[in-house]
Amino acid sequence: MPQALERPATGTATATPSGSAPQARRLAGVATMFGSGLSNQTGAAIGALAFPVLGPLGVVAMRQYVAALVLLAVGRPRLRSFTWRQWWPVLLLAAVFGTMNLTLYTAVDRIGLGLAVTLEFLGPLTIALAASRRRLDAGCAVLAGAGVVVLMRPQPSTDYVGMGLGLVAACCWASYILLNRIVGRRIPGAQGAAAAATVSALAFLPAGIAVAVRHPPTAGALLCAVAAGVLSSALPYLADLLTLRTVPAQTFGLFMSVNPVLAAVVGWIVLGQTLGAPEWAAIGAVVAANATSMLTTRT
Repeated sequence: MPQALERPATGTATATPSGSAPQARRLAGVATMFGSGLSNQTGAAIGALAFPVLGPLGVVAMRQYVAALVLLAVGRPRLRSFTWRQWWPVLLLAAVFGTMNLTLYTAVDRIGLGLAVTLEFLGPLTIALAASRRRLDAGCAVLAGAGVVVLMRPQPSTDYVGMGLGLVAACCWASYILLNRIVGRRIPGAQGAAAAATVSALAFLPAGIAVAVRHPPTAGALLCAVAAGVLSSALPYLADLLTLRTVPAQTFGLFMSVNPVLAAVVGWIVLGQTLGAPEWAAIGAVVAANATSMLTTRT
């Protein structure tokens, strides 16, 4: 994704005899993006069903294992050839990757999927707005900030720990983007991402074993955890690899803003997590801030 955001948009307004083929590919890319987002949020919701047995830590550990297996198969990293200059950003990326998923899933457990994903989405949104000097983007930042204030307004039921974990996940996602840029420049292909996922999975191995010993997983909980790994890690990653070949970076970044809405809807359908009008307004503000910034950005 970070590399994709730096690509120029390829769409043009001039019709050509062969213009129908690129248009069809672009529509297919948009459909794939929607499927990827829906898969990601559905996987998180299904993983939450296993929280009573495995807890967020056990589910995240399983997700890390699945992600490592998929990325190892795709990236095939040559770990022995890595230099220290390549290893240190990989190790940081692994730490950020694991922390991001753990804080997000713990936040989901405490405040619900929709609010947790909305707070996490502030990470990439901040990266996008911080690189701009436009007054419009400053206004977008204010709009997103207003949404966060609404989400975190004092109430008897407000879970500030859950909110804080969502913001930690946002910081991790922003760091993940920046570190991915470094890894992408220093290590070819998907080798860096595969190495980071592998290190993260190995770090979670003791935790996964401890959870399994203390709380022996049921078949249903284990199946939910594996489904979370496949739907939230494997399928979105592979879908994004295909999408970024046919969809302009601006469109890709714009469509990312749909994720908080998808998370809220999936959380309502799968987990029965309902949101009030203020929460929906806050989610809308964060989504609108990203959409406005993306739509008015010249590439």
